[in-house]
Amino acid sequence: MHSHRKTPLTAAVLLAATAVLAGCERGASTGPRDSTEGPSGCPAVVARAEAAVRQAEQANVSWNGPTSGPAAVSGKTIVYVAQTMTNPGIAGAANGVREAAKVIGWNVRVIDGGGTPAGLQAALSQAVALKPSGIVIGGFDPNSTSRQIARANAAGIPLVGWHAVDAPGPSRKPELFTNVTTKVEDVARISADWVISRSNGNAGVVIFTDASIPFAKNKSELIRKELATCRGVKLLAYENIPIPDASSRTPREVSSLLARFQSKWTYSVAINDLYFADAAPALRAAGEPGSGPPFNIGAGDGDPSAFQRINSEQYQAATVPEPLYQQGWQIIDEFNRAFAGRPASGYVAPVHITTAANSDGATTWNPAGYREAYREIWGK
Repeated sequence: MHSHRKTPLTAAVLLAATAVLAGCERGASTGPRDSTEGPSGCPAVVARAEAAVRQAEQANVSWNGPTSGPAAVSGKTIVYVAQTMTNPGIAGAANGVREAAKVIGWNVRVIDGGGTPAGLQAALSQAVALKPSGIVIGGFDPNSTSRQIARANAAGIPLVGWHAVDAPGPSRKPELFTNVTTKVEDVARISADWVISRSNGNAGVVIFTDASIPFAKNKSELIRKELATCRGVKLLAYENIPIPDASSRTPREVSSLLARFQSKWTYSVAINDLYFADAAPALRAAGEPGSGPPFNIGAGDGDPSAFQRINSEQYQAATVPEPLYQQGWQIIDEFNRAFAGRPASGYVAPVHITTAANSDGATTWNPAGYREAYREIWGK
């Protein structure tokens, strides 16, 4: 789940740098399992990772998205087809779409695919039959509904994806006006850089992934590749746990990992925050401190429960969240461009790292400035 920030205010840089340093100091005092003691395992890589992490941890960032575009087209109806509304990322983006549609003066209908191939095919068939102005492909692979996608394309209904294909921007096969997502390469790199930076280049890492999902497997391979740039970072295990099995398998695997690696396991990176929800009971039962080690970062959507674990220091230290509401507004803006016969905006939200030090108690990553910018563009 994926960029360029404007230079932030000096005060924000200092605050973020202080937060990073404070994080390292806390780590250094947590006991024998912490890996920040001793010389760096890769000084040059650590220095680069620290700079990237400082940038990504900025909380007070300026809007760097579009500032011009077509004025609001009126009287449109959008159908948001959700892979499943039980997924907080998909639901968060849907809520952003609803909010933006209200401002621009459009109607939105959400159809829940229920998380199954048959359910998604039925949901998208229903969406096409409604003859809406546009359809959102909300968090599922369009290739799993290729017949329905072809019908929408033939009917001239623009499709905008949210996490629908690997890369942001327009897609030809499948045919999407654009796909709204962060760059998976950026998300993978910054989550690995957080480990390298926070551990001072000395870490024993476990990666949690779902290799049955090509997107997730690619993300975890990119994480592995970035971790390997530092010789002091050792990959202890690469755990392939399908997301549908996570609640049953993760506690068992975590118990096994603790038995095998003991104090060598100091960091974890997961392709989705949900693995840490399932890991927490096993870590707690083993007497591991909620504040770590292991220090856990989710390279996923940044759902509210992840923020809660981070804010309360309960078995998750960081996440790389999507700006879900902002992406919902972007989806509406992209449709407006399509209806006006204009190209997609090309905007890709920059990656962000949320920790207890910079979340300010929030339960979602909701950067400032986008609502005002889009209202200005639309004339609303």
